[in-house]
Amino acid sequence: MYFIVIGCGKVGSQLARFLSENHNVVVIDKNPASFQALQPVFNGITITGNCINLDVLRDAGIERCDGIAAVTSDDNVNIVVGQIARKMFNINKCIIRIVDPVKNEIYRKLGYDVISGQRLIAAIIRDKLIERGTTTYIVESGEVTFLEILINGKKTGKRVSDLNISGEFKVVIVVKPEGPVIPDDGYVVKEGDLVIGVARMKSIQRIKKILEII
Repeated sequence: MYFIVIGCGKVGSQLARFLSENHNVVVIDKNPASFQALQPVFNGITITGNCINLDVLRDAGIERCDGIAAVTSDDNVNIVVGQIARKMFNINKCIIRIVDPVKNEIYRKLGYDVISGQRLIAAIIRDKLIERGTTTYIVESGEVTFLEILINGKKTGKRVSDLNISGEFKVVIVVKPEGPVIPDDGYVVKEGDLVIGVARMKSIQRIKKILEII
């Protein structure tokens, strides 16, 4: 797949390195020195320029990309990139980083995929201080992650137990139009359901192959 990452700071450089392991990636930043953060291993392309300039975005391949992530340190820049990507180039997979909690809620309600690192970190610290019996192991360990599966085709009508892979993947939530469901193993998934499960990072490719996730 082909992705564009806007901003090569701590978040953008790490994201770009992760993506470049298996995908084609272009990183845009106005400061060429920022690309040093991509070392020692990065298999993508870097472009120096203004990320809200349409010519720069076209040079980066926005018209054919599969997704874009705007993760600069400037909320307003990220928002503008998100609007350009969605409204002018019809890109569905557009993730924008917004630190300001007010703007975060506004654009989330408008249907944008919004990421706020500050809120995530604050929630982790809150839970550690209060000790409410919650855990942040998935976020902090890097050994496990969440995997989303949209139910369609041959997966329609399967039981949750048919999707689970012992020791590697476990369904924990089924998201339906009327709300989320915490299913038992006999729960039957339907067309359009979004299944969310916990997966071992080292088994991701094997899980995707078994469950036929493209």
